[in-house]
Amino acid sequence: QVQLQESGGGLVQAGGSLRLSCAASGRTFSTYAMGWFRQAPGKEREFVAVSRWGGGITYYSDYADAVKDRFTISRDNAKNTVYLQMNSLKPEDMAVYYCAAGRRGSSYSRQRDYDYWGQGTQVTVSS
Repeated sequence: QVQLQESGGGLVQAGGSLRLSCAASGRTFSTYAMGWFRQAPGKEREFVAVSRWGGGITYYSDYADAVKDRFTISRDNAKNTVYLQMNSLKPEDMAVYYCAAGRRGSSYSRQRDYDYWGQGTQVTVSS
């Protein structure tokens, strides 16, 4: 069982930055793919970014086109924490952001690739 807790959401002006954190329980954090999804009001939850374990100490990062070059996902396995650095925020980035963990997917861009989810943290971007 893995428990996830997001933090770091808040209100920011367009063009600003926020860093989200997701703290995970469990002893095998390093082998999990850790993803970020978001859900805006009236919209479906969508993939944002993932840090995938590639074996050994290798990790791969993938991003949705909408956030590529603005968002950066990183992880600190010693702290069982994954981060999402969000720069150049736009009003369309406003959503509830969810952290997720999984080990049985492939691309990890789909919700069904993940077994565990956090409660979400609100990101509000003012124009």
